[in-house]
Amino acid sequence: MSEQELGITERKAHSPGEWYAEVVQKAGLADYAPMGGFIVTRPRGYALWERLKSHLDGWFKETGVENTYFPMFIPESYLEREKDIVEGFDPEVAWVTHGGHDELEERLAVRPTSESIITPFMAQWIRSHRDLPMRLNQWCSVVRWEATETKPFFRTKEFLWQEGHTAHETGEDAWTETMTRLEQYERLYEEVMAIPGLLGRKPDHDKFPGAETTTTIEALMPDGKSVQAGTSHHLGTSFAEAFDITYTDEDEDERTAHTTSWGLSWRALGALIMTHSDDQGLVVPPELAPTQVVVVPIWQADTETEVKEYAADLAAELDGAFRVEFDDRDGRNPGFKFNEHELNGVPLRIEIGPNEVEERTATLVHRPDGESELADRDGIADAVGDALDTVYAKLYAAAEENLAENVREAHGRGEILGTIGRHGGYVKTGWCGDEDCEAVIKDEIAAEIVMLPLDAEEGPVYDTCGICDEPAEETAYFAKSY
Repeated sequence: MSEQELGITERKAHSPGEWYAEVVQKAGLADYAPMGGFIVTRPRGYALWERLKSHLDGWFKETGVENTYFPMFIPESYLEREKDIVEGFDPEVAWVTHGGHDELEERLAVRPTSESIITPFMAQWIRSHRDLPMRLNQWCSVVRWEATETKPFFRTKEFLWQEGHTAHETGEDAWTETMTRLEQYERLYEEVMAIPGLLGRKPDHDKFPGAETTTTIEALMPDGKSVQAGTSHHLGTSFAEAFDITYTDEDEDERTAHTTSWGLSWRALGALIMTHSDDQGLVVPPELAPTQVVVVPIWQADTETEVKEYAADLAAELDGAFRVEFDDRDGRNPGFKFNEHELNGVPLRIEIGPNEVEERTATLVHRPDGESELADRDGIADAVGDALDTVYAKLYAAAEENLAENVREAHGRGEILGTIGRHGGYVKTGWCGDEDCEAVIKDEIAAEIVMLPLDAEEGPVYDTCGICDEPAEETAYFAKSY
């Protein structure tokens, strides 16, 4: 790749959509597939997903979840047993009608989600209260044939995700499970991805089909749009009744189980890229970066041997504690290397020249802002660890500031429309609970209610609805969203 090809030509502030697509491709994260709506995930992009997956998977297992895998095809008769699922996903379901040259006796759906195939097997496996709670999760892909413009990781017809499915004795147990998963998603975004999130629930008209409550974590992007970053659904007994998940309690009485489902997709990668990256390319928090540290020796003919040896020794020492690349390529000058590693999102660059060798130091350069610091060669591992912590802190602080500055209150249709239109971000207002009041805003500027406070008893920010002026029941957060 030439220096001209290496650079990002679009600007995040002026053309965020085009800029995002350019970062995804030039940083080697994904390419567009020949079929519209699909992408090819490249190794660097998949490495980000693997690291994100590793954190979540570990936390799931610590809290009693077991991984499983179910077929990607779901018989139509299974899907129809939960009518709300069919009605909710019918326009997006891809169907298989033939196997080879033969027409199938029953159509098979390519899973848009797996409740309708996992739940029947849970019904078979659960017999008594001793089998509960049952906590299953699968890492897989799903297909939703949405007629939207492809935006890698944000909007694709096929996407990678995890979907958890659990069954419990009581509604209280199921609600605790719902919140446990939501809080793990929040932990992932805040501790690993350096993105603060807002926890809430969806209005009834926007719940997962068949759910009692859909909880959500919303993340605000720098362009003022919200991302539904992960959802956790309290399903009550609707799926258990449809698929006959019953158990005998301690008194040998038959009871209906309470179930949950919860999922996080590679939309999280889209949020990561959009939040932190800049006009130089990808920016990745240290926990997720495939390469955390790159060591670049800078030499002239008379100093090549000593600089390379010093830098190689330093890289070897760090390699046990960090994911390190030693870039001593002969065919590229230091400026090209710096630009390339910035484009690829390496959080920390260590520059070694003759001065560093003579003084037994190393120059550490932070990816987010180019700030440099001089570290002693002795104790270099501690200095690098501290520098990576600082990089994380800078990323989180910037995202936190963006969120804090972009939650506003507004009342009245004109004020709500004007605030979102001018600033983006979230607008808090009173809401009467009528979907028609959301439609007034949605039809005008494509902003919708993305979240309600988790606590339904929490009083509204205004006494009256911000749209119709009837008594308010809740506080609604309006925003444009991905």
